[in-house]
Amino acid sequence: MKNLLEIQNAHVYIGSFYILQGISLVVPKGEVTLLLGRNGSGKTTTMKAILGIYPPREGNILFKGEEISDLPTHKIVSKGIGYVPDTRRIFGNLTVEQNLIVSRRKGGLKDEVQDRLNLIFELFPDMSRFFKQKARTLSGGQQQMLAVARALMNDNDLLLIDEPTEGLSPLLAKNLIAALDRLKEFATILLVEQNFRTVSQLGDNFYIFDNGKIVHEGSDMNKLMADKALVAQYLGVSI
Repeated sequence: MKNLLEIQNAHVYIGSFYILQGISLVVPKGEVTLLLGRNGSGKTTTMKAILGIYPPREGNILFKGEEISDLPTHKIVSKGIGYVPDTRRIFGNLTVEQNLIVSRRKGGLKDEVQDRLNLIFELFPDMSRFFKQKARTLSGGQQQMLAVARALMNDNDLLLIDEPTEGLSPLLAKNLIAALDRLKEFATILLVEQNFRTVSQLGDNFYIFDNGKIVHEGSDMNKLMADKALVAQYLGVSI
């Protein structure tokens, strides 16, 4: 199956507000798909529509070829979708270890849990160093790494990651993006990111949002980088 996720003509409302106005996109298996655009353009709402938090009133969302838009959130994620929210939402009073263990959707063999932890420690060495430490004592960058690590504690085929570099220093952002690049070996990624320069070398394909619509899409990041007028108009940055 080439496309792990498909959104077909989705219309999403939050209360009386018409947020997503007929968007369609695909997320190819084994790739990183970027959702780009200014704040409030509909990127995070797209993530939450996939998760069933704001299901579309019209349109379809298919995961592995199966319609999921009419399912409750807990059933959607149980099919193999992990979510890293933009606000991190770690449990500050729990240790790193406890944050990781409680994120497991189901009990598993000890060896399976250890394999997951070994992957996390390889990608994020600080998670091993501060394994027994309260999460609230971690730096902002370490807390973001923990948020991503929690999604890796389950055998997820698709990771929805929302604004992972927000508030991080350039060095920490670079390190986190390098870890996400490694994750392509294990999962498909749908990534919302405001920092266009940081993720420009990570994405395999992209969609640009504006006012709840997709206004541009493609798979050539170099061509997008070269289109200074388009980037300035919809992403608000100069290159």
